[in-house]
Amino acid sequence: MNTITALAPNTAVAKNLIAAAYTPMHSDSSLNTDLIPSYQEFLIRNKVSGVFMNGSTADFTSLSANERMQITEAWSANKTDALYLINHVGDLNINTAKELAAHSVGKMDAIAVIAPFYFNLNSVDLLVDYCKQVAESAPSLPLYYYHIPSLSKANFKMIDFIKKVSVQVPSFAGIKFSCDDINDFKLTKDFQNGAYNILFGCDDMLHTSLSFDTSGWVGSTYNQLAPLYNKIIDLHKEGNNKAASKLQEKSVDFIKILDKNGGFTGVGKGFMKTLGLDMGPSRFPHKSLTAQEIEKLSELIKNIEIQPYLSN
Repeated sequence: MNTITALAPNTAVAKNLIAAAYTPMHSDSSLNTDLIPSYQEFLIRNKVSGVFMNGSTADFTSLSANERMQITEAWSANKTDALYLINHVGDLNINTAKELAAHSVGKMDAIAVIAPFYFNLNSVDLLVDYCKQVAESAPSLPLYYYHIPSLSKANFKMIDFIKKVSVQVPSFAGIKFSCDDINDFKLTKDFQNGAYNILFGCDDMLHTSLSFDTSGWVGSTYNQLAPLYNKIIDLHKEGNNKAASKLQEKSVDFIKILDKNGGFTGVGKGFMKTLGLDMGPSRFPHKSLTAQEIEKLSELIKNIEIQPYLSN
C-alpha cells in the first residue's frame, strides 16, 4: 500500500489515518525501541497508514534530542511503504530543531514543526521564518507545520500563515491542523484549490471534517480505535451519516474516559497494554497507570460498548 502521492516538486502527501505514536519505554522510563517493529505491525494490521512520531503524544518535551534521534532511527530501521513516517522536529531551541531535521534526511518521509512555545511568537512572519530556517536543514523533506494553538499559544489563522509560507518555503507540504476552528480549516484546505495537504488533528471531530472532503487525519486514538474511525469514513462514503455520527459519539465517550482518569496522553498509553502492546510508563507530568488502574479503565470502556471497534 503506497500512501505517498506527489503534489508538486519536492512535496508529498500522507493520507488516511496517521497515528500520533507513543514512545515505548521500559519500566525505568528508558527508551524501549525494541518494541517498534511490533508497534509497526500492529498499526499496519489495523489499517493505519502513517506515523507521526516525536509529537505531543510521544512526550517529546520530556525527551532529549538524542532520544528523539534514537526513536527516528528505530522507525527508519523498520521502514515500509505501508506507513508514511512524519518526524516532529520542533523544539524551543531552533538549533536543536535544525539538528533533528537534518538527522531525518534519508530516514523519514517528512518532518513537522510546532511553533516555539515559551517565548511565544507575535506574528505570522516570525512563524514563517522559523519554519523556513528548519526546512533549510532538510530541504529534500516535505515540511508540515504542527498547528496546535492550545499548547503552542501560536494563535494565528492558518489561512494567513499558508499564504506566506507557501511562497517562502519550497518544501512546505501542509499542516497538521489540531484545532477546532473549522472555518479556518476549510479556508486553509481550499487554498489554491487544495494544493496543500491539510491533515485534520481532532480525533473527536473526524466525522465533521469529512464534510470538507478531508482525506488525512493525525490522532492519538487512532492507536486504540483505528477500526472505529475507518468505519466512520466508510459509512460517510456510503452516505450513512447517521450511523457514522453514532460511532463518532463512541469516540467522544472514549476520549472523555481517558481525560477523566488522569490525562489523555499517559492514560491512552497505558491502555495500549490491554491491546497487546506494553508501552511502559509516561514521563512527568503525564500519569502512568498501575495494573489496577488499567483494569478499572478497561471496565469503564466496556460500559460504552466500544470493544468491537478496538484495535487488535
